[in-house]
Amino acid sequence: MCLISMSLLADEIMQQEIRPLLAVDIIEQLHRQFALLSGGRGKDGAPIITFPEYSGFNDVPDEDFLNVVTYLTSIPSLDAASIGFIIIIDRRKDKWSSVKASLSRIAGAFPGNLRLVLVLKPSKFFQRAIAEVGIKLHKDEFKMKVLIMMLNSLPDLYGYVDKGQLTPELGGSLEYCHSQWIHHRTAIENFAMTVKTTAQMLQKFGTDLAETELPNDVQCTKDLLAAHADKHNSLQDELKLALKQGTTLLGCIKEQAAKSENHKPNPDEMENQTTVERLLAQLDETENAFEQFWCKHHLKLEQCLQLRHFEQDYREVKVSLDSLGESLSSLSVIGDCLARVEQLLTELKTLEENARPTLEKAQLHALHGDQLIQSNHYAVDSIRPKCIELRRVCDDFSNETKKKTDVLSKSLQIHKGIEKVNQWCESGIYLLASQAVDKCQSQEGAELALTDIEQFLESAEMNQLTELRNLHNQYEVVLSEDIKALKRLEDVQEMFEKRNVSLKRLSAKQTRPVQPVAPRPESSPKRPTLKNPSRTTGTQQREHIMTELIETERLYVEELQSIMEGYFAELDNSELSHLTPPSLENKRDVLFGNLPEIYEFHNRTFLRELENCIEKPELVGTCFLKRKEELQVYEKYCQNKPRSEVLWRQCGDSLFFQECQKKLDHKLSLDAYLLKPVQRITKYQLMLKVPTYTQLKAQEVCLYVLVVLLVKDLARFKPMQRHLFLYDKMLLFCKKREETSDGHEKTPSYSFKHSLKVRYRR
Repeated sequence: MCLISMSLLADEIMQQEIRPLLAVDIIEQLHRQFALLSGGRGKDGAPIITFPEYSGFNDVPDEDFLNVVTYLTSIPSLDAASIGFIIIIDRRKDKWSSVKASLSRIAGAFPGNLRLVLVLKPSKFFQRAIAEVGIKLHKDEFKMKVLIMMLNSLPDLYGYVDKGQLTPELGGSLEYCHSQWIHHRTAIENFAMTVKTTAQMLQKFGTDLAETELPNDVQCTKDLLAAHADKHNSLQDELKLALKQGTTLLGCIKEQAAKSENHKPNPDEMENQTTVERLLAQLDETENAFEQFWCKHHLKLEQCLQLRHFEQDYREVKVSLDSLGESLSSLSVIGDCLARVEQLLTELKTLEENARPTLEKAQLHALHGDQLIQSNHYAVDSIRPKCIELRRVCDDFSNETKKKTDVLSKSLQIHKGIEKVNQWCESGIYLLASQAVDKCQSQEGAELALTDIEQFLESAEMNQLTELRNLHNQYEVVLSEDIKALKRLEDVQEMFEKRNVSLKRLSAKQTRPVQPVAPRPESSPKRPTLKNPSRTTGTQQREHIMTELIETERLYVEELQSIMEGYFAELDNSELSHLTPPSLENKRDVLFGNLPEIYEFHNRTFLRELENCIEKPELVGTCFLKRKEELQVYEKYCQNKPRSEVLWRQCGDSLFFQECQKKLDHKLSLDAYLLKPVQRITKYQLMLKVPTYTQLKAQEVCLYVLVVLLVKDLARFKPMQRHLFLYDKMLLFCKKREETSDGHEKTPSYSFKHSLKVRYRR
């Protein structure tokens, strides 16, 4: 039960009829016994109030009389009180003056509804006669609109009230103990006040709980949880005491009612028992309502503590992850020598090992967050992003570590190749320098030198020196030392080739004597070489592709602009509103998708960046790499394309689109132009050449977008696993199958599912 229910129950208890007086307030007056509510009832159920013989009745102050009578008339139930009260005035041993005073006081101050007044007249002959005359003379003075019966004896009384409803003092059999009656009344009223006070305490505490603002740190949450738990335990103790008090009181009432087999509880006793039982039931309902509310509040506090622990641990692990990320970012992947690259690899490996506990802690913390979400935590919207962020940072760190390890490993191979080349070049230069020119003039000397040259050149192949050039082309890692080593290798090889040619001439058999002459200086190995024709051709090709790329990009932007101005904006044109099809209402974003976003990106950003590369085509790949994230707008567009096509089939024939097409003078309808973005992202990777590393990466960006789109398109139908095979001109999507034949082991096979044409221009 919520706080509202508990509050309503408490209000019900507190808003019950509040008696103007309690027994404890007039305890002394009640003990005088000048008026009694014995529990007897008239034949019609009317409550009986008895004014017994009391010598000092006329001396009772008016205030005390009024308080006692008012209190007694408030005790019977509303149903009984509505019948009216029967007043029995016993003045058998008194005088007429006392009878007159009693009637006058009752007539002037009785707060209840009177049904019948029965007066036992004085028993003495003289006083009885006076009473008979007096009642006739003073009847109007009493101002009672009820029947006043003057009775001479008890038998006359029994004609109006059954003896079983009268106390022994009046000759009846109704058991009544005034002191016990007072004790029960005070106990019941005290218990009722306890129930009311307890309900007020529970309501106040419940209100305080509902208005409590949850703390933002662990310690304050712990303190609040402990304080509320202590208060709850204290209130539980109060409830137990109240329940014990009510249970004891009910037991006493029941015990009094069952004191003898022949005893039959009078209506007041029955009503007392009912009252206590009702108060106990209310107290029990209040306790149940409060406990239900407390359980919810306590759960929320515990979840708050879990959340604060989660947030505290998240902040700590996030700081550690950020520190790891900074360390990883500051770790260079460029080494100027083999030793430096090896050192960087060692540092990277050490960082990766040191990061492992933090990464594991982050993953465990994200898992803990998942568990909190699954347990229906109230702060799911706060926990889920943090779990996602932790996993993202861990993945980014792992991916970046892998990427840097790959780059450094490639760099290590290149540096090892450079070292081998440098050693070979130094040995070659030493060999050339050690060959004496005069000894090479003879055929025999030339042949020996030629053998040394040829063996040394063969050692280049044996030592796989050409691997450096292959690594350079394969990894496309541009290092200054790499280029220097390759240039040095070319120079030394050129020197050996020239020496080889010279020695072959000298070793040839002479047909005539050779006159020894001083050898002419050899050409310098550093002389410039002719430009590589292929490189010139490659430059021209890049310029041609760049021109084509920019021209088609400008045309693409113009086409997008025509769609935005000629169709998209026209939907807001009031002059064409009567032509707009009803099926298109509030669905412009479905038909056009995020085309405005694509147009803004190309018009404001991408076209300008491509135009800036017209003088330096080799930088075009950088444009694609730089805008990799922005190019993901095509993913959203293509995901919406099926919805757009369904909507177009519903409204494409409308007069609105015909009018727009006519204004634009387009030969094709809108749906053909809405296909342009899908076609454009496909053409990018086909138009890019592969002479540089960045352009190859740019092709990978475009191809990645296409593959993602295609895979997501396939995934719309049914979750599946596919194997991708990339060839020069096609990307194949296959499903792996395992077949068993004749008891042999399973052999994998692949069935064709889909294909995507790709093309690398070289």
